[in-house]
Amino acid sequence: MIANRVLEPASPQGSMGPLAYKPKLLFLACYFPPLQTIAAVRTGNIARYLAKFGWEVTVVTVHPHLWRHIEDSEKISMEFEAEGIHRILTDHRWRCLEPVHLKCWNQNVGWIAGGICRTIARRLGLDKNVGWIKDVERACSSLTPNDVDLILASGRPFVAFRLARSISDRLGRPYVLDYRDPWTGSPHASRPPRPETVREEASVLQGCAAVTVVSPSWGADLDRCYGVGEKVHVVTNGYDSGELAIVKPHDFGHCAIVYTGIFYPPRRVISPFLAALRCLKESLHETGNEWYFHYYGVQEDHVREEAVRFGVNDRVVLHGRVPRHEALSAVKGASLAVAIVSVEEQASSEMLGMVPAKIYEAIGLGTPVLLITPSGSDATALMTLTGLVRSFTGSQTEAMASFLRDVVSGQVPKPKNAEIYSWTTISKNLDTLLRGCLTPRRCKAKADGLDGGLFSELPDGWTR
Repeated sequence: MIANRVLEPASPQGSMGPLAYKPKLLFLACYFPPLQTIAAVRTGNIARYLAKFGWEVTVVTVHPHLWRHIEDSEKISMEFEAEGIHRILTDHRWRCLEPVHLKCWNQNVGWIAGGICRTIARRLGLDKNVGWIKDVERACSSLTPNDVDLILASGRPFVAFRLARSISDRLGRPYVLDYRDPWTGSPHASRPPRPETVREEASVLQGCAAVTVVSPSWGADLDRCYGVGEKVHVVTNGYDSGELAIVKPHDFGHCAIVYTGIFYPPRRVISPFLAALRCLKESLHETGNEWYFHYYGVQEDHVREEAVRFGVNDRVVLHGRVPRHEALSAVKGASLAVAIVSVEEQASSEMLGMVPAKIYEAIGLGTPVLLITPSGSDATALMTLTGLVRSFTGSQTEAMASFLRDVVSGQVPKPKNAEIYSWTTISKNLDTLLRGCLTPRRCKAKADGLDGGLFSELPDGWTR
């Protein structure tokens, strides 16, 4: 969704009519399909839906063969080609700084050498994707002002923001920053940000045409810290109705409760939910219906250890890492999905602004969600509109157990207004926002069939 101050959505043909010039978007998205991360889900949907709204989209991203975990690369490439989405595929240096996602020598001596490099990078305050900078600069060096009307950069990695400003300066085109996470205000940061990083964030924010964030609290934090004011717009995550329509529900054969994804101890852990499962298991009023909790993700040890500690290991099934389509199938076939923002009772504004992206997909699949989150979180406020989400703090064990008893007995919440978080709806507003950032005289010249380079050098009044 987007702030109310944004203009009315444009038509699918664009704001200048069906024969209008298609604006050219250069999209810097390090994480992009076929990579299997929730970040790639957002960037992939942004590219696809903007293309549907009449943008000529060129994505600058890492070559698929460098990622460890990808979907069907050839199939996805064909889909992008059919949708008119172009990609500039780059190399990525210093991949040892990001060994979880990027292929690198990470065994034996390689693991030791990579560990030393990562330690040095952390002490120097370097972004794990700093090795992407030179490769993007080389890949984009041949671009001219005629090739780009607007630059959009999605972070993290926040080196994409630095690159957006650099390309903007060279081509004389405006740039927009898409914050999927906070930069210097990350709630998961282990140490305060360096002063030079704060100054860099302030600099790129000052020069951008607009900023998008995924929750109101994060937008308010940016405004409070950097005074960006009217530049900030809320563009939540969402779900792709076309993708979810073909998902087949997994037949568990029992009441299945599903969690997909990762944890961030000690703030995001499975413990409070397993405590509620113990109450459910021990309850004298428990129904005779069969039920199990299924975990899909890489942190099986954490779930296993906590399940043993709470005495519910006989009710827990571990599946490990699975392809995205399998995880979606599990959520669609489940009676309930679980999502966790934080188990803290009270939290910082950065944590209150966190809204797990997987909640939107559960909503799109019509699956109820048990959400564990601090009081007053954006996740609770945003998700209440859908009718499918029930929120609890980490200490509300009995209340969670009561809700779980209702779910096991077949009493589940019903959806309403779920379409407000579809990318079909969200992208209409994003299209309007981005068109508002285009250089007015350049768009008119292009629509009139004039030389695009004519207005490459414009007065300040025309460039924002």
